[in-house]
Amino acid sequence: MTVATLNTRGVPLKRTNVAERTALIAAGFDAGDIDLVCLQEVFTYRRLAQLRRGMPSFPYAAFRRSIAGPAAGLVTLSRRRLTGTTYARLPSATRRSRIPVRARLHSFRSGILTVRLAGSPLRVLNLHPTANTDGDWSEHNRFRELQHAQLTALAQTVAADTAPAVVCGDFNVARESSLHPELRQRSGLRDAFAGSCPPTFHAEYLPAGSTAHCIDFILVTDAIQVDATDLLFTEKRTLPSGPDYLSDHIGLQASLRIS
Repeated sequence: MTVATLNTRGVPLKRTNVAERTALIAAGFDAGDIDLVCLQEVFTYRRLAQLRRGMPSFPYAAFRRSIAGPAAGLVTLSRRRLTGTTYARLPSATRRSRIPVRARLHSFRSGILTVRLAGSPLRVLNLHPTANTDGDWSEHNRFRELQHAQLTALAQTVAADTAPAVVCGDFNVARESSLHPELRQRSGLRDAFAGSCPPTFHAEYLPAGSTAHCIDFILVTDAIQVDATDLLFTEKRTLPSGPDYLSDHIGLQASLRIS
């Protein structure tokens, strides 16, 4: 099967055109051959409804309900029947955390959405940890404690079940961070792109002088073979306000099989 991941929302509000971007994202997935899509930052039911209308060939949807929309903005859409949906909040910032107040509040809506495919042992985990707004991946960065706790929770979730697993999402942790080898060691996950994925955040949305990094991943356990990988939504599209990207992230896809 082929899985994909995309953070759907992150474009700055002043350049939003949410409805137009959502329609183009949905049409792109519906016209392709992807079996299952892990989406992040789908924060309202209105946007979820628009995605589902634009993706009629994906009849199965998994998410955890909250007041405003899907919990943590996590939604998994599939052409194959899903079963056993579970959701878990990731650890949130403590009162003694040095991260900004806004980031602390955002940490309370970070989570993991897990689904299973009917008739298959495969688990698919859709993940969105708290963003490191400093863009500093050193071991002394103020976000490290929180992100370490969140990725440790992910590793524990993966390791708690022997079933083959795919983990997709906007990790908000750059590939260069030492948190990634720690995660792989604890969970047995490996990068479907084998470290070859380019920066997944468009540099023009970063502050001047900042460097774009690979922060989105598809990770798999040893029982899963990766046949092919590709990038999605890499180019600007025509919007009412002019050419622009559909998200500040690029999407990833991987064709997988259980060995």
